[in-house]
Amino acid sequence: MNIASISISGEITLNLHSLNNEGGEGNQIITRQLSIIDKDGNHHTVNGISGDMFKHIHATHLINHAVENKLALSSFSKLNNPNRISAKNDLEPYFKDSKKPNKTSADVVDAIVNVCSVCDLHGILITDKVGDNKNSTNTPRKSCVEYGWTIGIPSKNGTESYVHTKLVPNAGGQGSGTSSNEGQNIFHRPANHGAYAFVCNIDAYRVGFNDMSRTYAITDKQRQSRYRAVIQSLISSVINPRGAMTSTQKPHITDFKGVVSYTTSLVPAPTVSAINVDYREEITKITTALNKLEKDSVHNKSFNSISDFTDILVELAAATPYKIA
Repeated sequence: MNIASISISGEITLNLHSLNNEGGEGNQIITRQLSIIDKDGNHHTVNGISGDMFKHIHATHLINHAVENKLALSSFSKLNNPNRISAKNDLEPYFKDSKKPNKTSADVVDAIVNVCSVCDLHGILITDKVGDNKNSTNTPRKSCVEYGWTIGIPSKNGTESYVHTKLVPNAGGQGSGTSSNEGQNIFHRPANHGAYAFVCNIDAYRVGFNDMSRTYAITDKQRQSRYRAVIQSLISSVINPRGAMTSTQKPHITDFKGVVSYTTSLVPAPTVSAINVDYREEITKITTALNKLEKDSVHNKSFNSISDFTDILVELAAATPYKIA
């Protein structure tokens, strides 16, 4: 089976987490608040987790998988450095060693895809000039993996604040936090709970694909390995999210239900947010309609637990990423 795109629309239940925060004011950590509009036009303020956070969680798992399975990684990605790739340390040596041409931005994208699996799958913007190629400034590589905000579903989420103190000997005599960090620190930390709308999309056909030259920069075998890496890292991101404050506030994940939709042609896999209570029915109707245009090219599978979700993705991981002829 060839998979062109995968979309996940679901409702994930998280308890006592602090995966994403706005920052701090004094000794108070502020939880991230979002304003949304539901399908009926009503305004709500909810807490949420940014797509940046889940993309970071996914990238961390992806790097570990790449190291273990000897997939190509840039010098920065090996260190989980958010800069991802270096024009001087990674791209220029690639052109020198491979003797490939470096005349256009498309050549630079080829180099990015070859040098680093994470940059291929998660995207990157090269702001430096690569070698003597003046056309290579601000060369983009669009991500194959897209995460939306994970948004608290109205009436199904909330946040509380708890007092935390650092236990130190003779705390009363040392006063509150000194510049040497030796005193008694008192601070307030949020703990969030609720059901959250989760959306994610994977463009499997774009794994290894150079959008500028409209050709594939790596072999089919390399594409297969990277596609599998994306799926396995997505499973890991759900069963073991490594966000903020997880050393003492690891999320209690009690449920995950929704729909995995996927396509075997270049028709996009449908996504409808779980903020809409009818999202499952909507995805089913969209699937039926799209299959009238492209027969049997759009599929969806419902899941009602984390184990169901894992089973579906393990099955999809065994598929082959679609290739544009």
